[in-house]
Amino acid sequence: MSYTKLFTPGKIAGLELKNRVVMPAMGCSLAESSGEAGPRMIKYYADRAKGGVGLIITEITRIDDETGVGTPNQLSVTKPYMVGQLSRLAETVHAYDTKLFVQLHHPGNQTPSRLIGGKQPVSASDVTCKVIGEQPRALTTEEVEGLVKKFVFGAVLAQKAGVDGVEIHGAHGYLVSQFLSPHTNKRTDKYGGSFEGRMRFATEIIMGIRAYCGPKFPIGIRINGNDYLEDGITEEDAVAQAKYFEKLGVCYINVSCGTYDSGATIIEPNYFAEGWKKHLAANIRQAVSIPVIAVCNIKHPAVAEQLLEEGFADFVGIARGNLADAEWANKAREGRDAEIRKCLGCMECFRILNDGLPLGCTLNPVLGREFEWGDDKLVKNGAGRTVAVVGGGPAGFEAALTLRKRGFEVVLFEQKDRIGGTVELAAVPPCKTMLHEFIETMEAQLAKAGVRVRLGEAASVEAVKAAGAEAVFLAAGGRPVVPDLPGIDAAVTAEDVLAGRAQVKGENVVVIGGGVTGLETAETLAPDHKVTVVEMLSKVGGSLYPSIVMHLVQEIMKNGGQIAKEKQLAAVEEGCVTVRDVKTGEETKIPADTVILAMGVRSNRPDAEAFREAFGEKLIFVGDTARPGQIYDALHSAHDRAFVYGA
Repeated sequence: MSYTKLFTPGKIAGLELKNRVVMPAMGCSLAESSGEAGPRMIKYYADRAKGGVGLIITEITRIDDETGVGTPNQLSVTKPYMVGQLSRLAETVHAYDTKLFVQLHHPGNQTPSRLIGGKQPVSASDVTCKVIGEQPRALTTEEVEGLVKKFVFGAVLAQKAGVDGVEIHGAHGYLVSQFLSPHTNKRTDKYGGSFEGRMRFATEIIMGIRAYCGPKFPIGIRINGNDYLEDGITEEDAVAQAKYFEKLGVCYINVSCGTYDSGATIIEPNYFAEGWKKHLAANIRQAVSIPVIAVCNIKHPAVAEQLLEEGFADFVGIARGNLADAEWANKAREGRDAEIRKCLGCMECFRILNDGLPLGCTLNPVLGREFEWGDDKLVKNGAGRTVAVVGGGPAGFEAALTLRKRGFEVVLFEQKDRIGGTVELAAVPPCKTMLHEFIETMEAQLAKAGVRVRLGEAASVEAVKAAGAEAVFLAAGGRPVVPDLPGIDAAVTAEDVLAGRAQVKGENVVVIGGGVTGLETAETLAPDHKVTVVEMLSKVGGSLYPSIVMHLVQEIMKNGGQIAKEKQLAAVEEGCVTVRDVKTGEETKIPADTVILAMGVRSNRPDAEAFREAFGEKLIFVGDTARPGQIYDALHSAHDRAFVYGA
């Protein structure tokens, strides 16, 4: 498909952009501990510039070291020595004809004290962010004036480094937003009270940058089209703010929404529709004449094109799409939509960041590791030698693709009539349809790479040897855990239920296991059955991002389901299960017409000994076959083992 609007050049102030694809700011924690843009961050952004993005806006960039730390290893513009490395970032991005803006940021009350040396967080007023849960103190008038100077100083450093412009982060409930919003601004000095008072902090920042950086240096601002809080910024407020900022001389408005307290509206999990907030950008675009950037949970190029065609925005922000696939823009421009690894909305990227680690992605094992594990680091010594991959799930797919990039001939054996493995089952629950598209992407990428895929064929030592393979990557997945307990033969597995191989009978259904599979199976069945999820730990959802867990639990319970935590399956009986309290040992019975086991998987290693005897150390386990985990783990383990094999 041809995307003429998406790849038409555009202008922000006097700056020409080669297309309408913007990579908006996303925290990545890839800077050096000094706050400089080191080689890892430069490579991360360079790959997106090479991937075809027209404008990159850096991650939240710190302007204050005392109270303004947003993430560990955050990009900073607080010291003159940071200019050198920032200039190298700008030069690298510019080499691909991509423009670079630095986003100036202060988290305000949306940062924990542990990130700022134990100091109390600050805000416009002493309003606590419920997610952070720490009482902030209101900044004094003099402190606000000091922070204005720090924003301006950060912009001056960015300009000296050769970046093309700056964006002020006035959205998402961070400090500038805390001044703009009546929810957090209860001040009675010149920075509060009236509309003009609430706008003063941002006004002084913009006017200060203009005074020091000159009239031609582009200044944009990101604002909320709606706070989604009862007493926060409304859509009408947002329009008024946008008009005000246009008169003030900003060169574009980047429209987003939500705060930490309004939860998933900032960064949407998989249960939000693509393009759901496009009206927020449209409200503002209809009111101003400067360009509007819209972030709308966009996954598909066709949706981005439609937003531009219908006039919702002038530029589209492709955020997590550029994390899942650094080549999103190039693939879209070349009509290779099927090859794009499209964001699942699984929130794994932000779960990883919240753990204090550099950015990662379920579908992109290179994200955050571009400097060490990028394709340019591959040792291409395959020289046409053949390697067999057994299993066409995520691990087998990634191993085959990586080996092929290294110059190996790859034969992939899959006993089913289609690749995908358990991804096909994971796509069954509500809001998981993007996994179906991932299977299509797997097929497209394997075909383009020239991997020989042999469907409907179970691999054997003889078949692998006949293919001329020198090594075997065994990616046979896992098999469900079935404990040895009384009556367990009457239970069925979640895998069989999702595959349609097992019938769910009766009204009362008990799902044993409150991990991702258990919760999603329960969600799938909840509209038609009374479902109880039994989990032996004190919480459900395992390592899933909190907003995903909250949604799953709400969907189960709104249909009359229940969650029984700290309970362990003891026995399956006629019409019920016996569970044991893990603390007291007390046993109780729960009505159960159908019992579904979702207790994880064990590694599946068919014919492992025969393969080991034939191939020795060149038998390599990947994915669940090596260590049970999620899709993230399967892709990462397969990529890394294939990356270093024989190198």
